[in-house]
Amino acid sequence: MDRRRIAIFLLFAFGIAWAVAAYIYWTGGLVDRSSEDMLWGLPTVLILIAVVYMGAPTFANLLTRLVTREPWDDLWIAWNFRAGWPYWAIAWVLPGILTIVGGAVFFALFPHYFDAEFTGLQAMIEAAGPDAAPPAMSPQAMILVGALQGILLAPLLNGPATFGEEFGWRGYLLQKLMPLGWRRAALWMGLIWGVWHWPILAMGHNYGLEYPGAPWAGMLLFVWFSFCAGTILGWLTLRGRSVWPAVIGHAAINGIAALGALLVIGEPNPLLGPLPVGVVGMIGFSVVGLWMFWRKP
Repeated sequence: MDRRRIAIFLLFAFGIAWAVAAYIYWTGGLVDRSSEDMLWGLPTVLILIAVVYMGAPTFANLLTRLVTREPWDDLWIAWNFRAGWPYWAIAWVLPGILTIVGGAVFFALFPHYFDAEFTGLQAMIEAAGPDAAPPAMSPQAMILVGALQGILLAPLLNGPATFGEEFGWRGYLLQKLMPLGWRRAALWMGLIWGVWHWPILAMGHNYGLEYPGAPWAGMLLFVWFSFCAGTILGWLTLRGRSVWPAVIGHAAINGIAALGALLVIGEPNPLLGPLPVGVVGMIGFSVVGLWMFWRKP
């Protein structure tokens, strides 16, 4: 196992991302930022996270190769579509299915948090104005359309940002860890990927700041989610012999993860759900991730 290159890669991946997080923290954090903090018409913090923080693993991949003079072959960016298309397809639709399953289980266990009258969605529609949505579309139809759009379009819309992570994590680090064997590599990937997110989780990303045990409970729980989701993405990468299934799957997760928030009334504990980063909300990811963990690629 190439420990030297792994160490250099991690130094770059964590150093770049955590430096961005430190800047965000010292300039106001993730919440309650000034609406005037804009760059190119977008919130500055959004650009920093989407481009620099999420791009840090790709920068680490490239910089490690430059510093150590590693060959530029076997980058895992070949399409391999003819042989690997089933894993592209699985990556495209599976995150949406698992997110919906987790949300359904959460609302079945905690029905008092289910907004049966869609009051939250109605308020969002009214706040957005009369031209924001077709007036004849019911809230139920909007939820269905939103879910379908999340499943079908999210991999295309979010792919450029998630490539920044996956070209580094699954395209480089996973390959470097595979001499340990699939299961040990998957465990290390889950731990590393989860801890890498800690600075923005501590500032309220995914879980907010008002929950029992904040922020450490959310930070620790996210390591488990990173293991489960990362195992799925890694398994698809190795099966498809390409990083693109992981890019697609990661983009799909990001695109549909917030669906459950549209159906919530009250303030459920985010450590439980309904989003897929909660214990109940991630039940689908946990089951499939553990299955792939034991079933070697």
